Amino acid sequence: MTVMQTTPATLEESHPADICSARPARHPRPDGQDRYTISEVVAFTGLTAHTLRWYERIGLMPHVDRSHTGQRRYSNRDLDWLDLVTKLRLTGMPVADMVRYAELVRAGSSTYRERQELLEQTRRDVLGRIAELRDTLAVLDRKISFYATEGTTR
Repeated sequence: MTVMQTTPATLEESHPADICSARPARHPRPDGQDRYTISEVVAFTGLTAHTLRWYERIGLMPHVDRSHTGQRRYSNRDLDWLDLVTKLRLTGMPVADMVRYAELVRAGSSTYRERQELLEQTRRDVLGRIAELRDTLAVLDRKISFYATEGTTR
């Protein structure tokens, strides 16, 4: 059962586009290009330039190349990494754990088990939050149903 399955079908019919679950519009990556400026990465990811610099400072993005003038040059690999980091952030994973995960990735394949444990713990946390949200949604559905019923009888 998914979260959306607890929502009455009539609600979905009256609101065909679920803006909460829709992904924000992103700029497509140009074919054949593998070097991007910070402003291009901002457009691709939706992250701010400040956040990208901060990720670099704290060790989440320590391998960003620089041009001969010192400007950051992000690669497709960097964009893929930022996509993962963004997903980890959405899980509620603490930044310290994200940095630890990045360190483990850089340390190589000998850290697979530790990475797996870190991601499994995050998964358990996400499943717990989903269960809480399902309970909350059920309460909202009951209240909405109550008000819909009471509103038609008065």
